[in-house]
Amino acid sequence: MKKATKLTVFDRGQIQGMLKKHASIGEIARKLGRSKSSISDEIKRHQEWNEATGSWIYCAASAQEAMVTVRTAGRYAGRQPLKTLQTYTYVVDHLRQGWSPEQIAGSLVHECSTNSNLRRISHEAIYTYIYSKEAKDLKLYEYLPWKRKRRQKKYGRAAGCARIPNRISIHDRPQEVESRVAFGHYEGDTIVGKQSEDPVIHTQVERMTRFLNAKIIPDKTAASTRNAQQEIFTDTPALSTTNDNGHEFAEHENLKKDTGVVSYFADPYSSWQRGTNEYHNGLVRRYLPKKTSFIGLTQDDLDDMVWEINNRPRKCLGFKTPQQLFDQMLQSHLSIPPIVRIQG
Repeated sequence: MKKATKLTVFDRGQIQGMLKKHASIGEIARKLGRSKSSISDEIKRHQEWNEATGSWIYCAASAQEAMVTVRTAGRYAGRQPLKTLQTYTYVVDHLRQGWSPEQIAGSLVHECSTNSNLRRISHEAIYTYIYSKEAKDLKLYEYLPWKRKRRQKKYGRAAGCARIPNRISIHDRPQEVESRVAFGHYEGDTIVGKQSEDPVIHTQVERMTRFLNAKIIPDKTAASTRNAQQEIFTDTPALSTTNDNGHEFAEHENLKKDTGVVSYFADPYSSWQRGTNEYHNGLVRRYLPKKTSFIGLTQDDLDDMVWEINNRPRKCLGFKTPQQLFDQMLQSHLSIPPIVRIQG
């Protein structure tokens, strides 16, 4: 007798054929290499009443369909979509707080060590669930950065080109900036509101720690942008900033004269050369989507958004937060206690 396994659709077909030839249970069992009790139970479990013949018959197709239904129901009955109820709750709660699937998956690695009810899952598992038919009505994709109903490749927007006197190309930037081994090198940009006359937001991101600074300024002029840069760079060790070719950065020479910060400029239509800043602008856009008017937006409101962004764990930082690393670097450079901002 062969090793006991589940009956296959082929086995059931043989049972049906041999029963039609009036073979005995013993003969069928010997033919299939099964015990008599297995064959007998199979026939009793799946026989059907036939009105035409007025007798009970065994149907292989119906038996196979019934077994597939039973196995599928047993496999998924009571199973949580993300391994456990606690893990599912953790994932959904943090999605609603604005965390990305990668941040959630990375944080779970640490949380599992102290909470036995949580399970490790990959960020792809979270994405798969978000876009599954099962979660369609929950619309969890609305909590993702780009709120897309389907996953798709992300393309950076094209950078504009303006004539900036004495601009220094990004290709002349020191290698230490590119490799992120030195603290104090930034990337800058401007986020615009709904109307051209609206206030704008100037952003600067420190490349090594991914720490974001953002200031509301009244307009997109070179003077307003330089004032915002000076305010950001005054109290922190700043060596350089890399910008696009927007006209608002035309006063880069005055910025260097006042603060010592050197401005480098990316190639036209090459926003990927400033990918760190572009990504953080996208994080700000979660709170302030495109076509949102910045009229009435206060610096305190913006600071609350930036605080949340800087206090989320990042995969590229070993799931530490930009705030933690920035404070560490600030301490080592200035030898003073870090400034801790209280949310709200």
